[in-house]
Amino acid sequence: MTRTPLPLRALFGALAVIVFAFSAFPVYWMINSSLLPTSAVQDTIPHFWPDEFTLRNFVKVVTEPSGSIEFLPALGMSLLVTVSTVVFALFFAFFAALALTRFRFRSRRTLVVLLLVAQMIPAEAMIVSIFRVLDGWALINTAVGLTLVYLATVLPFTIWTLRGFVHGIPIELEEAAMVDGCSRIGAFFRVTLPLLGPGLTATGVFAFIQAWNEFTFALVIMNKPDTRTLPVWLNAFVQATKATDWAAIMAGSTLMAIPVIVFFLLVQGRMASGVAAGAVKG
Repeated sequence: MTRTPLPLRALFGALAVIVFAFSAFPVYWMINSSLLPTSAVQDTIPHFWPDEFTLRNFVKVVTEPSGSIEFLPALGMSLLVTVSTVVFALFFAFFAALALTRFRFRSRRTLVVLLLVAQMIPAEAMIVSIFRVLDGWALINTAVGLTLVYLATVLPFTIWTLRGFVHGIPIELEEAAMVDGCSRIGAFFRVTLPLLGPGLTATGVFAFIQAWNEFTFALVIMNKPDTRTLPVWLNAFVQATKATDWAAIMAGSTLMAIPVIVFFLLVQGRMASGVAAGAVKG
């Protein structure tokens, strides 16, 4: 096996460091600004580290309502809707991916194409129709209504992604389990499901981020202050201040990013694991 020359490896390493720095610097700047007073953030001389360290911005965004929206109720609503969306999306996508991959039925390819077409339609183009449907079902300003909308938005991509993972699992493994006495459903859960761990994790991360950061539907469907989600809360926080308090906005943005980071840290080990590791565990 030919090894890469040392100068070329050093060049690739330097490029990787540069790309990482460009990617990480906005996040660092957000956190750094959240730990500075507003006067330091608006200073003409940039502060590249929190030399005037303060936690007053975090106290402000947590304790002071953003307009008429409070942080903790918005956090609870975002967590409830996001977690529900991820759980139901993975549940339905798992069975849909199995059906599209393991069973032969009429219009199977048409269904796969329709999944792609559904992803091409801008969600905002259907916002009036969706609002009227939810209003007719009395689901406006409810976590159930917003979860249904997010689920319909996330599910096509989730099914499409899991379909590729299921297709990569040899069907002979399920057939061997059925020969050993497993039913078809039992083979799915005992063999296929453990091997789908990395795929379920990757699609779960996508669904979590999309539901957590979604703004437009939450703004239209949840129009009462006590039902708002965090993106709407942050937007209202900006509008509630006569002069933009960038330090407080950065603190609010940092608080919004923490659950996503925690969720990713919890599942990143599973994402990095390979299919072979899942086969051993199964």
